[in-house]
Amino acid sequence: MTSRVEGQAGAQAPERVAAGSVIETDIAARLDRLPFGRFHTLVIVALGITWILDGLEVTLAGALVGALRKEPMAFTEFDVGLAASSYLIGAVTGALGFGWLTDRIGRKKLFFITLALYLVATAATGLSWNIYSFCLFRFLTGAGIGGEYTAINSTIQELIPARVRGWTDLVINGSFWIGAALGSFLSIALLRPEVIDPAWGWRVAFFVGGGIGLVILLLRTWIPESPRWLVTHGYAAEADRVVTGIEKRFTDAGVTLPPPDPNRRLKLKVRNHTPLSEVANAMFVSNRRQTFVGLALMIAQAFFYNALFFTYALVLERFYNVPGSDVGWYLLPFALGSFLGPLLLGRLFDTVGRRPMIAATYGISAVLLAVVGYLFHLGILGPVGQTAAWMVVFFFASAAASSAYLTVAETFPLEIRALAIAAFYAIGTGIGGVSGPLLFGTLVETGSRDWVLVGYLIGAALMAVAAVVGGLYATAAEGKSLEDVSKPLASA
Repeated sequence: MTSRVEGQAGAQAPERVAAGSVIETDIAARLDRLPFGRFHTLVIVALGITWILDGLEVTLAGALVGALRKEPMAFTEFDVGLAASSYLIGAVTGALGFGWLTDRIGRKKLFFITLALYLVATAATGLSWNIYSFCLFRFLTGAGIGGEYTAINSTIQELIPARVRGWTDLVINGSFWIGAALGSFLSIALLRPEVIDPAWGWRVAFFVGGGIGLVILLLRTWIPESPRWLVTHGYAAEADRVVTGIEKRFTDAGVTLPPPDPNRRLKLKVRNHTPLSEVANAMFVSNRRQTFVGLALMIAQAFFYNALFFTYALVLERFYNVPGSDVGWYLLPFALGSFLGPLLLGRLFDTVGRRPMIAATYGISAVLLAVVGYLFHLGILGPVGQTAAWMVVFFFASAAASSAYLTVAETFPLEIRALAIAAFYAIGTGIGGVSGPLLFGTLVETGSRDWVLVGYLIGAALMAVAAVVGGLYATAAEGKSLEDVSKPLASA
């Protein structure tokens, strides 16, 4: 055993020790000294696929606008913005509620609850009969995805070795765009009359999302509970069994593991839960600088992404006369650039460092958005040129947005990690994500390039502010254990 209860040295720890007991453990050191291997790849696939689902959902909602504006749904442009905001409001609500539960009852239980909610709600979206039912089911779908973000971001952070945590987190968050590409392909196929009746094509698209969710539910059955969460809540023996099982995967493959650093043993006081007063103190007193940085990054990227992407189909149709059935072709390169950004730039967050890369990606995104917005205002770019320009912008912006999730996930103590992710996601999405699509939907509806440019400049200004804040105040967490970046509240 490598975890013991104080006062019971040499004895096997009970299944769960009482709250207030002190456990000495090297669980964190054992996890961080592992090489990146097949186990970590499987974790990324089974858990990280959540972002693919989110990308699928967002893209379907955007690409299917043309079909939804026809009978029998007959959505107006305001309805399109309302539906997008309903999804985001649901995501905010789900993130907060499930984030609190994730820290309280564990990561693994929430994997299944949130995914089950998602697959039922997204399939129900395909059965919608008017704008009100559509918005309700989009709200519930968003709640499932929001809950997924909190449970899964925290778990991935706690299972991935410190030296590759930045790249891994960025690639996982960037995989949103694989889902976006999949959604584009589905919309292309399912909105063509020669393939399927247009009145049913958009419904089938949402049914596919539910089917994918069901497959993922089965894939997750083997994922263990976070050992870091287990030991903090008194399950030292179970945490040791989980880590021993992970280590066995490597030794069975012929890998010789170095011994864990004896200087990194931790003493943790067992707790059943973390009072909300302690959560507030951790976020707004002892970690107030990290809170300020997290808010700046999350609000900027939420407005930037949701405002532009949710309404791009409207821009293509109104300003470039692109048929709704062809919108998916323009979203594909958009998605490609957004995935390549985190994939190719992610390693630099672990080598060059968090601060300089956050400042660079946010700053470049701000400048490029302003330039492309001005070219749009002048009417220089056609639909192909406009899409190519966005592909370049979102190459950097996607890495920036992913780094926001990385920042808020790794800079707060384990005991409040999921709730912190939820809070920042909720505030960022509530301020930037919900307002963005509504504002841009209204600006596009005016038919004025002048007003749309104003929206682009607002997004650029927010990204520029975030670049300065991140460059000056973000935590230099590259290569550091989570416990070194932010000391656990349970430290004894």
